[in-house]
Amino acid sequence: MELLTTGYGLIEGPTWWESHGLLFSDVINGGVYLLGPENETEVILQHRKGIGGIVLHEKNGIVVGGRNLSYKSFKGDSSSILLDVDVTKEAVGFNDFTTDNMGRIYAGSLGFVVFDGGDPKPGHLHMIDLDGSIHTLSDGVMLTNGLGFSPDNKRLFHSDARGGVVRVYDVLDDGKLSPWQAFVYTKDGHADGLAIAADGSVWIAMAYGSRVDVFEQDGKLRQSIPVPLPMVTSVCFGGADLRDLYIVTGSRGGPSENCGSIYKVRVDVPGLPIKKANVKLD
Repeated sequence: MELLTTGYGLIEGPTWWESHGLLFSDVINGGVYLLGPENETEVILQHRKGIGGIVLHEKNGIVVGGRNLSYKSFKGDSSSILLDVDVTKEAVGFNDFTTDNMGRIYAGSLGFVVFDGGDPKPGHLHMIDLDGSIHTLSDGVMLTNGLGFSPDNKRLFHSDARGGVVRVYDVLDDGKLSPWQAFVYTKDGHADGLAIAADGSVWIAMAYGSRVDVFEQDGKLRQSIPVPLPMVTSVCFGGADLRDLYIVTGSRGGPSENCGSIYKVRVDVPGLPIKKANVKLD
């Protein structure tokens, strides 16, 4: 396992940008960054805090989470809010999200501010369709985290960190979802971000578990990958052949306030490429 960079508060949203490098955010200190091929770091988006997820958009930009889901042009000349907290009055913001094979966005809303010590309240799972319309697909998510589709796009996996479970939904023809079932119940850590490999295996960052757990399609544990820091927040496949596994971490439980780091490990199976968002912009 190779340490690529360190010195961040809470790294989230790892996203592979082909021919460029790894995009990621710092939830606590703010900003979106690009880690290049020589491990050089470039600021892509300044200041914005609370970004728990990132996807690329077909219109030469990114979609970022936090207080809302917003499109930001790479040129810095345009911005558009795609999903705001007023879609459901219980929401305080949005965490992880992903896209399906058509470019629709699936995003989890937060019912409470995670680190303020308040009582946890459930959030929801929403879809932004290609025409920009918003649909609430599931509820009762105690702490929404990683989302990822199976290779055939027929199943959606969804981490609920405080619920102690990774959900799985069947995906209907119109992109909506069946009622969820338990894919795996978690222990010795909380399921955070996740990624899907080409063979259908599910790779899950285990926050406060110091590891990444890899599950077969039937929920059987294949392997665990130890990580030097306890707060393992997310994972992403990247590299030219998508066989580099990027593992990102936060500082909680670590030796210093800003020890959030990015690691890379070579794996045997390639990951699935993530489709760029193709939802309508205002």
